[in-house]
Amino acid sequence: MNLEENIQQARKLLANADALFITAGAGMGVDSGLPDFRGVEGFWNAYPKARELNLYFEEMANPKWFESDPRLAWAFYGHRLHLYRDTVPHKGYTRLLELSYTKKYGSFVFTSNVDGQFQKAGFIEERIMECHGSIHHMQCLDDCRHEIWSSEGTTVEVGEGFKARDPLPNCPYCGGMARPNILMFSDWGWNYSRTDAQRDRLTTWIGKLREEGATLAIIEMGAGTAVPTVRNTSEQIAREFDVPLIRINPRESFGAEIELPLGAVEALEKIIP
Repeated sequence: MNLEENIQQARKLLANADALFITAGAGMGVDSGLPDFRGVEGFWNAYPKARELNLYFEEMANPKWFESDPRLAWAFYGHRLHLYRDTVPHKGYTRLLELSYTKKYGSFVFTSNVDGQFQKAGFIEERIMECHGSIHHMQCLDDCRHEIWSSEGTTVEVGEGFKARDPLPNCPYCGGMARPNILMFSDWGWNYSRTDAQRDRLTTWIGKLREEGATLAIIEMGAGTAVPTVRNTSEQIAREFDVPLIRINPRESFGAEIELPLGAVEALEKIIP
């Protein structure tokens, strides 16, 4: 099937559905101007200091730095916090949101992104699952009281040598080091209670669709194979409901019934009139 046929098939699926399952990986944010960390060069272009230190994203996104070099850790996450706060979600989010309003059961978002862009675009908090957590929430590094709090009001100044300036964010309960409530690599201290609650709400929504025989359309954007959580989830739900998966990805659209090798904005403009 060629691209134009895939576009027409995706249009029809989205138009006829009465529920939308929207899944998104890092590629979703590229059209908003967010950095693409694909491959070490992409990461190093965004963080030249990491190149100097010969650090890869997988090494930098590790909770160990909050203990061994907290000013470096908070330079990295503080920069991302302010970047995501300042970023305006691209118009593809609006198209998806407006389409959601036309559906009997609305939509549910499943994303590995920690940037909070879906909330900023107007999607309701109760219909979003962030499987890797969110940079807009924080926790104690030692998870002293198993509490998560908003990072609203937290500011991090990044100084010379890519080091955060004091005072660094701290835990309001014990006064120790705070960290973002994000699942990092080699991370055994992540407080996943917020994400677990989101998962419960998603499970309830999926159950309601199944019970009531809803027609579900699944649309996936910018989810790569390096960390395949989003792709696996899209495919699992597509199998459960026996529906085609719409996969939007300029480089890795393979493996779905409807492959759209395009960026998110371009594809959404074509399939959501």
